[in-house]
Amino acid sequence: MKTHHVIAGAACAALLIGASLQAGAADTIKPAATPVPASTYSVDKAHASLVFRVSHLGFSNWTGRFADWDAKLTLDPKNPAKSHVEATIDPNSLSADHPPKGFLEELRGAQFLNAIKFPKMTFKSTKVVMTGPNTADVTGDFGLHGITKPVTLHVTFNGGWAAMKLDPGGARAGFSADGSLNRSDFGISNGIPPKGTTMGVGDLVTFHIEAEFSQHPPQEK
Repeated sequence: MKTHHVIAGAACAALLIGASLQAGAADTIKPAATPVPASTYSVDKAHASLVFRVSHLGFSNWTGRFADWDAKLTLDPKNPAKSHVEATIDPNSLSADHPPKGFLEELRGAQFLNAIKFPKMTFKSTKVVMTGPNTADVTGDFGLHGITKPVTLHVTFNGGWAAMKLDPGGARAGFSADGSLNRSDFGISNGIPPKGTTMGVGDLVTFHIEAEFSQHPPQEK
């Protein structure tokens, strides 16, 4: 049920790119100058996270995360509308702080994520709309639980640099992204509170992504 994401990736992952045109005022928003070159980038998994929150009884927002996800970014800083991101998320990598015994297994099971039948969540961007010099709305097709629907990521470009000797990963760019979805839109309705109550687990899932992308991701040892 915590499947929002990402991600993809989240969002993917997402995720990302600081820019392009907003209907009506498209040409008035220019992307911020940056030394980051146009290139294809991979997410640096050591500097990336994907977390989500969902209401529990209206008393708190339960927080979970996905530990195993990947993303590729084709970035054009001078023309962000041409940028593109794809992300994949493994629902079996769902984790959380201090989960009760069997709880995560239940969430991965048939009543919620059904990770055995649907072992992958996906995000493929379809549009990048600049909302500020360093911000953009990135809309893409998000696949979850066998259903694909559009999801929008609100992305901030945090900065980056061109290739340099101190960074073996080559050029690097960093992004933050936020988004939301209703899990019922993806066929995950178990535990949603009856109308007018909060007695259950909320339909709305919000998620947050932090991601650095590099031209040459570190080799796994």
